[in-house]
Amino acid sequence: MKKIILSLFFGIFFISANAQTWHTNFKEAKEIASKKHEPIVLVFQGSDWCAPCIKLDKQVWSTGEFKKYAKDHYVMLQADFPKKKDHQLPQEQMEQNEKLAEKYNPHGYFPLVVVMDENGKVLGQTGYKNVSVDEFIDILDSFKS
Repeated sequence: MKKIILSLFFGIFFISANAQTWHTNFKEAKEIASKKHEPIVLVFQGSDWCAPCIKLDKQVWSTGEFKKYAKDHYVMLQADFPKKKDHQLPQEQMEQNEKLAEKYNPHGYFPLVVVMDENGKVLGQTGYKNVSVDEFIDILDSFKS
């Protein structure tokens, strides 16, 4: 029994140690980015309807490799636009995401990944690419120069 409890404890600790944090509040993300002097990666996605968004999540965002890297290099910000009724966001969150889209994604591209500095100045943007996690990280890092 002690082995099981210890295994669960270390499993939870390992997962939380490698977990990246997805922020949903732009103001909060900018404050954190300013304190850490890290760029913000803003991801516009349709989590329940956009096939390339779902692929990007599975192939990049959800991987241990990306989570570990992102934790120390980016402030991750998500602007989700789900369509299914049971996935709807609170009204306040939807309004905030729409304001972000007006400013940073006026053409409505999904997925759209916007890399910006701590003040919200756009450094570069990309969409879904069928590349390795390392290659995707290189793309994101290339905007920081």
